[in-house]
Amino acid sequence: MRCRIHGGLSPGAPRGEKNGNLALGTTSSDFVNATLVQIQNASRMPSGGISETSVNAVLALIEAAEPKNEIKAALAIQMACTHAVAMAVLSRAGGAYGGDRHVALLAAAGARLLRAFAAQVEAMRRLRNGGTQVIRVERIEVSDTAQAIIGNVNLQRQ
Repeated sequence: MRCRIHGGLSPGAPRGEKNGNLALGTTSSDFVNATLVQIQNASRMPSGGISETSVNAVLALIEAAEPKNEIKAALAIQMACTHAVAMAVLSRAGGAYGGDRHVALLAAAGARLLRAFAAQVEAMRRLRNGGTQVIRVERIEVSDTAQAIIGNVNLQRQ
């Protein structure tokens, strides 16, 4: 089995044309090897085999996140693996095998995974852009008897 970034899926395998270290924002081959093991585990099929399509999709998501260091790469890996597992769980729920209770459990698990994915996307946004928020006022009403100040107000305390 070959993958898009690494060239081979076993840890320590020779790199392909595209350097996996750069795609994961790291210079550590240990980090890359550990990541590939984690991706393989997240891409396991119910039969026990590893889905090459899933592995490549996970790697594509990580590459699209363009992590610049190991922390951002770890979050991108979590995001991609969570997405892959959520899609696998939801596809199993869609098969409707095992009765209504089983389908409901799979659907609930898929929903929890997708909420986790959304939280991870938000965490990546905050990590990249900082935790600052901008509040924009769309409409201001001032009654006839009121006073208002429009513009920047700086209070200097003495």
